[in-house]
Amino acid sequence: MAKKSAPLSPPAANDRVRLELDFDRAELLGALFGQYDQNLIAIENRLGVYIAARGNRLSIEGEAHAAARARDVLTGLYNRLALGQGVDIGDVEGALALSQDPSLEGLVRAEDGGGSPIIIRTRRKTIVPRSPTQLRYMEALARQDIIFALGPAGTGKTYVAVAQAVSQLIAGSVDRLILSRPAVEAGERLGFLPGDMREKVDPYLRPLYDALYDMLPSEQVERRIASGEIEIAPIAFMRGRTLANAFVILDEAQNTTPEQMKMFLTRFGQGSRMVVCGDPKQIDLPNPGRSGINDATQRLEGIDGIAVVRFGAADVVRHPIVGRIVEAYEGPNA
Repeated sequence: MAKKSAPLSPPAANDRVRLELDFDRAELLGALFGQYDQNLIAIENRLGVYIAARGNRLSIEGEAHAAARARDVLTGLYNRLALGQGVDIGDVEGALALSQDPSLEGLVRAEDGGGSPIIIRTRRKTIVPRSPTQLRYMEALARQDIIFALGPAGTGKTYVAVAQAVSQLIAGSVDRLILSRPAVEAGERLGFLPGDMREKVDPYLRPLYDALYDMLPSEQVERRIASGEIEIAPIAFMRGRTLANAFVILDEAQNTTPEQMKMFLTRFGQGSRMVVCGDPKQIDLPNPGRSGINDATQRLEGIDGIAVVRFGAADVVRHPIVGRIVEAYEGPNA
């Protein structure tokens, strides 16, 4: 694990300091630094520090609070690598975002190498939170019965929910996954698409398939779909059912009507968990004022067992430019 050294006397917040980090395992440093040192450069640019490497030692120079954040981010990322987990530029951005929130004490636990206290493990990936809101979302997924995840694209609402669902399926906590979304997309009509019902709805459900294939080997996805352990269907297929011992995800829920949302939520059965994901600012219904997700959160927020997690542009975990695009469309001048 990484060993850190501190300045001889505690500096003021705006004093410039030099901190040093020593790493035990030189073979991990290439992944820590990134291709052409892109990870170090990202940390330098975000925090305004200067990082120099010599052998197994890194020195960090900058204002005290920024240098301390850089040290904690690098230590947390190194400890992830030491535990056999990967690190990419998205993980670096996520660690930087998390280190900025002073309320998340111990999230980057440099001393014990624990990393994030909330981790979702699947066959192919280990998911850790990449923003403070994602952390709260993952905590809600572990504890609450019904979770509403609201916010713009790119914040990981559906992706993290699918990861939690796959993790629970693998662990045997649930018997099946049910992934659904309304077949409403910017005025397009299913009847004009070629093929049978599955061929008609599959394009609308593709993001759910993509997330599944990220979490499980493709042969397992196909086998579990064939056996009924994983079901992917439009919301109309939920009517009249009771969904027991299942992890149920409704994606693009802003395109449900209040009647559809009530129908969906009342399918909840024993031993189940439901996640409802949607962006209230991207409604494709003919009457946007009749969005089921807005109606449901107004009625249900604050009820025991139900959590509402709201994401914003700062929580976008795709390329940083996506966050800036979201902010431009949804900011005060939108």
